[in-house]
Amino acid sequence: MARTKPIHTPLVTPPPNGSVSPEIFPAMGEEAIFRMIRDFYQKLSESSIGHMFSSDPEGLAAEAERSGAFFVFLLGGPPLYQQRYGAPRMRQRHLAFEIDEAARQEWLRCFGDVLEDATEKYGFPAEHLEGFIEFLVKFSAWMVNAE
Repeated sequence: MARTKPIHTPLVTPPPNGSVSPEIFPAMGEEAIFRMIRDFYQKLSESSIGHMFSSDPEGLAAEAERSGAFFVFLLGGPPLYQQRYGAPRMRQRHLAFEIDEAARQEWLRCFGDVLEDATEKYGFPAEHLEGFIEFLVKFSAWMVNAE
């Protein structure tokens, strides 16, 4: 879908590198992170912003796989995303989608739903959950590109 609104530049900067604890990956492991992101993408597909992802189950699985590779690296694991897809450049990669504040809040809500039981379900270390959520809030604010 082509953009209909001009590109908005937020007044925030991306969260700094290293703002998420690298201790998360050893506690969770690669498979649990991928499982968490697949569950997140399932929530997204059922949400009001599902059209930004994929209506095709195979496409949704591919998007979740790509995002999972990013989160493995972000949480302290190997640079799977960079090895498979190149430099993340997340804001640039998302410019094709109109992401306004309402979409950001829906994205955060979906992630929040998945994180509610992340300690039990995925082995997410409880002591790092608040810091990760803070990262998601800052990261998502930086991704807003439409008013």
